[in-house]
Amino acid sequence: MTPSDLLKINVNEHTEKKQNLTYLSWAWAWAEALKIDPAANFEVKTFKHDLYTELPYMNVNGTGMVWVTVTLLGTARTCMLPIMDHRNKAIPNPDSFQVNTAIMRCMTKALSLHGLGLYIYAGEDLPEGEEPEPKKKEEPKNKKSDADLQLFTDGIIEYTNTCSTVEGLNQYWKANQQQLDDLKVQSPERYAQVIKRFSELKKQFMEQA
Repeated sequence: MTPSDLLKINVNEHTEKKQNLTYLSWAWAWAEALKIDPAANFEVKTFKHDLYTELPYMNVNGTGMVWVTVTLLGTARTCMLPIMDHRNKAIPNPDSFQVNTAIMRCMTKALSLHGLGLYIYAGEDLPEGEEPEPKKKEEPKNKKSDADLQLFTDGIIEYTNTCSTVEGLNQYWKANQQQLDDLKVQSPERYAQVIKRFSELKKQFMEQA
């Protein structure tokens, strides 16, 4: 099992939505880690809060930040995460339950640095190499001629050459979301060309990271 293999695992059935954000089940994620590497482990960093107290989070102006290191297949990767409420706002003086919740979420996010479910944090809906399920046909808001559709497709693909990171690629996609949705309805073949280009670049950027 390699990072490339982990990047291709579809985790969608084990996620839930909260406040427009997607969360992966930590229990499922850790079970998958143990299947991949029975020797996998994770470590929670502790911090001194005074001469006598050591707690599993860093104090940041009265709020908390947890740090978790996951070792998988001999490689250790560390992730940090604020202790947040249901609105994803930092919690002042968090209690033990809130700290524990943040630790497990952080462990799951650290696993994503190894590749498992990473596409969730990149704002993607599907893993590499998987095509979206067909949806009901929708009428485009702005119908375009075939020539205009081709011009838009060529322009979108050409401009991806200016992107150098996954984040930049995602921002570019979101900035053209409506036009891309229209392209998907009016010209699935051209939309597939765009998807292919974005997928290839995403894989390239991840390999370079």
